[in-house]
Amino acid sequence: MLSNPIDTDAAPKAYARAQVKEVMSFRSFVQHIADHGGHNRGKVKGVLSDTCECLVEMLLEGKKVQLDELGDFWLSLTSNGAENCQKFTAANITGVKILFTPGIDFENLIGRAEFNPVASRAAQTATLKAEKAGEGTVDLDAAKGKTPAPANGNTQNNGSEPAAVDNSSL
Repeated sequence: MLSNPIDTDAAPKAYARAQVKEVMSFRSFVQHIADHGGHNRGKVKGVLSDTCECLVEMLLEGKKVQLDELGDFWLSLTSNGAENCQKFTAANITGVKILFTPGIDFENLIGRAEFNPVASRAAQTATLKAEKAGEGTVDLDAAKGKTPAPANGNTQNNGSEPAAVDNSSL
């Protein structure tokens, strides 16, 4: 349940949040590409590494780089304002951001994606902790910091009651 940052008086509502279920390393991604196209892993790694290096080089030269189906990349700057153009210097620039507009391969992702409700991270962590401790129930309110846990910390039952389930983040 999340509060509305614009309307702080509004009741909290349930919103979707993407959860990363796995972090894929560069090495694994290279192998995945090589497996899909029948390419040599070393060549794929070299091409991707060179692509990143060249992309940075072109962006720093002030170019917008279009990578067809992947999308477009360009730079944006953040800066502190100056009283006038004469007083504005490179020291006023506080950051460089890479902007990305997805290409055609990224269109209609909502139509291609599958969404599955899962428990909140706090509920997942509390459940795993309880399972490792051999406990039969989980105090989700305590796990989410809503209420204090029992003084003895024991939330175990005799197994006759089902474990609590958090539906609020589904």
